[in-house]
Amino acid sequence: MTLFAAARECLGARSCEDKVARTFAAAEAYRSGELHIDPTAPPPEPIRMPGRPPKPALVHPRDLPKRGFGTPEGRAAFVHSIAHIEFNAIDLAWDAVYRFRGMPDAYYADWVSVANDEARHFVLLRGRLNELGRDYGDFDAHNGLWEMAEKTAHDGLARMALVPRVLEARGLDVTPGMIEKLRALADDATAGILEIILREEVAHVAAGSRWFRWFCERAGVEPEPRFRELLAEYARAVLHGPFNLEARSAAGFGEEELKALQQLSA
Repeated sequence: MTLFAAARECLGARSCEDKVARTFAAAEAYRSGELHIDPTAPPPEPIRMPGRPPKPALVHPRDLPKRGFGTPEGRAAFVHSIAHIEFNAIDLAWDAVYRFRGMPDAYYADWVSVANDEARHFVLLRGRLNELGRDYGDFDAHNGLWEMAEKTAHDGLARMALVPRVLEARGLDVTPGMIEKLRALADDATAGILEIILREEVAHVAAGSRWFRWFCERAGVEPEPRFRELLAEYARAVLHGPFNLEARSAAGFGEEELKALQQLSA
């Protein structure tokens, strides 16, 4: 099997268990050299919704109730929301592998590794959700991450700029505060999972930065002005400060890009 075919199978898997199992198996097969990159493979199919379980129901973000951490229900809903982000992130990584062809081997290695990490994060969060007496699908969720993937399916440069470096990078901004609140509530189990995710997500966003700049160099455009243009075109409505400048710098954001984020979110 080719890497592209394996990525397509992971995208198509409908159940949580199947998507995670296929992701772990494909990542291991790629690491061991069992999956090859076929330059003659058929072109990618038009983007569509990946395989998903029947639940959670997907609603507009404004229709999701606001819950605090202070009640068991609120805590479970919070863990569910993060699990949903990680489940989406599995598909986002595999679509980056499947959709953009003719890339260096290091590109595919990066996004296969990210898919594997996101699946592991989802398993950790689902396990914590089970400990809280709930399961993935018990709460409604939104589809904002995948909607941005659909908007950028035509352009790898835009995809790298806007999915890892805007939507997924939001976790770098908000997770430290979440960890602090959870520690104050003595929920060390959830806080510990979020600390793992925060540490590894810096590397994931850095991969987005690396390949955004690669696409810019190939296209002969300057990265920082192009990033500002893409933010204004696609992402103004989803930019919310304050930003974790230290983590974003570690994830490959330049000073001018950080200024652009702050100006456009103001």
